[in-house]
Amino acid sequence: MIFQLFFSFAKVGLLTFGGGMAMLPLLQRECVDRKGWATEEEMLNYYAIGQCTPGIIAVNVATFIGYKKKGTIGGIAATLGVVFPSIVIITAIASFLAMFSNNLYVQKAFAGIRIAVSALILVSILRMSKKIIRDFETAILALLAFGLQTFLGLSPVVITISAIIYGLIMFRIRGRKEL
Repeated sequence: MIFQLFFSFAKVGLLTFGGGMAMLPLLQRECVDRKGWATEEEMLNYYAIGQCTPGIIAVNVATFIGYKKKGTIGGIAATLGVVFPSIVIITAIASFLAMFSNNLYVQKAFAGIRIAVSALILVSILRMSKKIIRDFETAILALLAFGLQTFLGLSPVVITISAIIYGLIMFRIRGRKEL
């Protein structure tokens, strides 16, 4: 299981360009759909916690899942797996990038990668929103958070802490019913 965690997350790390958010669709497919290591609800919770904690969200999610499956050693294996390909690739690219950074083909390739990564992130957001936005209240909260970040530049930390406080208040007001 330890090697399976390492290699599964290494595959995600190897096949994903664009950072932690771009890894979310692959993490979903690998950990929920293929391996059954987490439910969709658990993944949404891991994404939320991973976004609120320091570091790259995909690394945090890998650590959570690895820890869930095999404790500390599982968390370490999953974390090393997801970052190992990046370390190798970045080291290789860094040694050559300075020579080719002004090359028109390289610049156009990176422009294409940015577009593809944006599409992957959008797909992930749409897929997660189907599970998260359940009613009018959650739709309003999602739009409010989006608007505060996008148009007012409010810190994601402030938005997240405000959402936590709101959730706790609603839990207290509504009792132990599901929010």
